[in-house]
Amino acid sequence: MTRRTVLATVLGASVGLAGCSGSEPDGDVPDPVSLTQSDECEVCGMVIPNHPGPSAEIFYADQQPSGHDNPAVFDSTWEAFQYDFDRQDRGWSRQVFYVTDYTAVDYELITDAGDTLISTHPDAASFVDAGSVTFVVGSEVKGAMGRDLIAFSDSDEAAQFREEWGGDLLAFDDVTRETIAQLGRG
Repeated sequence: MTRRTVLATVLGASVGLAGCSGSEPDGDVPDPVSLTQSDECEVCGMVIPNHPGPSAEIFYADQQPSGHDNPAVFDSTWEAFQYDFDRQDRGWSRQVFYVTDYTAVDYELITDAGDTLISTHPDAASFVDAGSVTFVVGSEVKGAMGRDLIAFSDSDEAAQFREEWGGDLLAFDDVTRETIAQLGRG
């Protein structure tokens, strides 16, 4: 058993217990859904489970993202932020923004054509509210669309990942349009 597996097991149990403590979000917030072969990224059209890296899904109140039922789904976190910023400009109200939680999964790093890629995890249990994570932004580890925002619900684990792979640490509310524009160019 690797350190990663032990850590994921311990943290997964902790997250599960935290859900029982009554710290649920206020109101009716939809649960994340598992992404399947029929789920294409709202921005680039790629089939999400077929590509590496963090995925995201966003539910909007009283809206049908891209002409279909909620959620809007993405094969990269930066594309999700880009889409969400655009929808906010249109006056849409976000219910919840979910991202892959790399603290909760047993992720793999893969080398392909000289790039280090992080595994994808499209099942519903892999997602966490983006407001509760620390993002490693712009590290040497890439996802489907290049450099991305890799989310960890454990800030210490995010700091360790950053120490090894570079990038910046940001909270959800600190991610700006400029942050996303920089990732889109890299």
